Amino acid sequence: MFYYLFHFLDKHFNFPGAGVFQYISFRAALALIVSLLISMVFGKRIINLLHRKQVGETVRDLGLQGQLEKKGTPTMGGLIILSAIVIPTLLFAKLHNVYIILMLVSTVWLGAIGFLDDYIKVFKKDKKGLHGKFKVLGQVGIGLIVGVTLYFNDEVVIKEKTHRAETVTNVNETEQIVQLATYSQDETKSMKTTIPFVKNNEFDYSSLLAFMGDGYKKWAWLIFIPFVIIIVTAVSNGANITDGIDGLATGTSAIIGVVLGILAYVSGNTVFADYLNIMYIPNSGELVIFIAAFVGGCVGFLWYNSFPAQVFMGDTGSLALGGIIAVFAIAIRKELLIPILCGVFLVENLSVMMQVAYFKRMKKKHGIEFARENRLFKMAPLHHHYQKLGMHESKIVARFWIIGIMLAVLTIVTLKLR
Repeated sequence: MFYYLFHFLDKHFNFPGAGVFQYISFRAALALIVSLLISMVFGKRIINLLHRKQVGETVRDLGLQGQLEKKGTPTMGGLIILSAIVIPTLLFAKLHNVYIILMLVSTVWLGAIGFLDDYIKVFKKDKKGLHGKFKVLGQVGIGLIVGVTLYFNDEVVIKEKTHRAETVTNVNETEQIVQLATYSQDETKSMKTTIPFVKNNEFDYSSLLAFMGDGYKKWAWLIFIPFVIIIVTAVSNGANITDGIDGLATGTSAIIGVVLGILAYVSGNTVFADYLNIMYIPNSGELVIFIAAFVGGCVGFLWYNSFPAQVFMGDTGSLALGGIIAVFAIAIRKELLIPILCGVFLVENLSVMMQVAYFKRMKKKHGIEFARENRLFKMAPLHHHYQKLGMHESKIVARFWIIGIMLAVLTIVTLKLR
């Protein structure tokens, strides 16, 4: 919104300082600041409103230290994060950008699913909330929209690197032919993505269909769209599962958001993309404004969500956070880095799956009583296992953050580690 206003003032009235709004870095900084202000200043008002509406968390006695003390703490605080993301994005981003539109739709869509789940739990007094199949259906729906848009929209393109031979004169005044690499002026519709730890680190989804013969590339959507749906659903659920103790999901998401912002910036900048030898994705740099608001919203929410939490994000926030991370990574073609970058979410997800699978196996083999007494983890997801071991939740959160930072650094290093 402000971008268009100041662009108009700069173009028609040569308004002093209006040209600075052309810079992504400046608008991203503003988005970060406004996001922090919204989440920290107006967040308190939302918490007070939730208190008055008696929107409190229902807590079951699971034998966890300090768990019952959380009863009555306001939930649905994800509304704070969503507001802190959407409002700055609308104010400072180019709203005609296909990537920005896709991120806003994904944020609102997944936030609405989570809100419905929380609403049923809090106001309908149904502890189960929205039925799992409807929740998954909603995640599949947004995954389908994202996949179709990124595959068929004409604005979703990349620029391929081209090589040309050029004759140069060296210091010995002799001529030699060198190969120079530059980005093509033509934009290409491609299904290539970044794959880590590989020298020529690009993978084309359509290559999986090469066995179909000539024209196989036009069927790449058969691979790409289902893959997008799986990623969005998995990461969204991973964030949802991770949101079990104060500040864990919020802080982890903020760390991931910083890395995604760096990746979006270098992918949308020809100089950095050329230096790092990665794909240049036109117009993707605008996503830096969105992710700056995302990081600001998470950090600002931590003001109230850190131990002891004054508010919980609920599914309103956790489902949206995971979905945003997944869609963003896919948009900048870094989705194959998700297992590294979102390693905390992945391990939390796997711990639940392993717990269930192991319990079923032991039950079938030795009976229900044996299975209950010999679980793989004392409790799943993994953060509750450490709580059962007597570790304080603030220490668990801090250590998970440290692991998240290590994974974040490793993710950035993969750009050159091939």
